[in-house]
Amino acid sequence: MTAQIIDGKAIAATMRQTFKARVDLLAQRGERPGLVVILVGADPASQVYVRNKVNGCLAIGMHSEKLEYPADVAPQVVLKKIAELNSDASVHGILVQLPLPPQFNEQEILEAIAPEKDVDGFHAENVGALLQGKPRFIPCTPYGVIKMLEASGVDLVGMDAVVIGRSNIVGKPMAALLINAGATVTVCHSKTKNLAEHVARADLVVAAVGRAKFVTPEMLKPGAVVIDVGINRLPDGTLCGDVDFAACAAVAGQITPVPGGVGPMTITMLLANTIEAAERKAGLR
Repeated sequence: MTAQIIDGKAIAATMRQTFKARVDLLAQRGERPGLVVILVGADPASQVYVRNKVNGCLAIGMHSEKLEYPADVAPQVVLKKIAELNSDASVHGILVQLPLPPQFNEQEILEAIAPEKDVDGFHAENVGALLQGKPRFIPCTPYGVIKMLEASGVDLVGMDAVVIGRSNIVGKPMAALLINAGATVTVCHSKTKNLAEHVARADLVVAAVGRAKFVTPEMLKPGAVVIDVGINRLPDGTLCGDVDFAACAAVAGQITPVPGGVGPMTITMLLANTIEAAERKAGLR
């Protein structure tokens, strides 16, 4: 068996083609979708992520601004800026790039963002709405995974799904989305006993554990759909996911690559959330 590749880059490009028309319509109503990204410190990976987010906005006619602070900035400085942005009518989305330096309470920062501008979907109000099955803003990576599955014709109803990882950013919201879509979901993590047994019965595996090539072909049910959320750098400098892609592609039915899988979808769904925030403000939703 050779798995069908779920091409996140291609799916993202198709979705973004529809975004510009929505941005143009909003502009006609005096609402140009605006996203402000706050970056604290000089982490190279975070700088790349932020640049890609800003460029993604600009490419479809949105407004985007990057605010940079040194790693030793006082949390109150950032909190004050967030309060200003909450009151700025030209700003529809606010994103604080994680992780933050140790002097920050990340939850305090995330809760400071107005729920209607929380385009990352991490505010407690938005998390609660997601768990109730009435999401407002969905965390971008799990949202992107759902859109990839839809585009690939995967029917989640009744599927046996295993999510490996329980983070607030991916694992937990991913599980909630799959439950809302009708799947039967098991969440595995570092304390799970007999993890391989759970994975072996799964029709869908979402790997978000942060360990290079953690999922191996002998763990998989033949024909399973495999979504690789991980991104890891090997000693030789190359990137790989949490799935042993080459080996697992011989067993899986559908699989995402790294890079070019979930990554492009994450930024695409950030754009989607920001546009949706502007549409709500304009009364279009």
